[in-house]
Amino acid sequence: QVRLVESGGGLVQAGGSLRLSCAASGIIFSINDAGWYRQAPGKQRELVAAVTSGGITNYADSVKGRFTIVRDNAENTLYLQMNSLKPEDTAVYYCNAIAGLLRRYYWGQGTQVTVSS
Repeated sequence: QVRLVESGGGLVQAGGSLRLSCAASGIIFSINDAGWYRQAPGKQRELVAAVTSGGITNYADSVKGRFTIVRDNAENTLYLQMNSLKPEDTAVYYCNAIAGLLRRYYWGQGTQVTVSS
């Protein structure tokens, strides 16, 4: 059974930093594509950052240069380092993994990030 558990969200002032963590069980990040999504109130869930099984990263234009996705293969944990946070980064952030021949999507429960101005 696949389980993704996020942590590290919270309240931070604009310009501050947070690091989100996603611990996985039942799935191995290093051999699957994974990423972070976010969903703000009244908006659709959007991709923030992703990393392929081969280590190629991709970022939303709105976070390029500020966020970094890191995969720790030894700990089987996915991180999202978020710097220079802005109020518009406020959202629930979800960890995601894509696995199996059918490329099934797995999701964590989400962690709230609130950036005050």
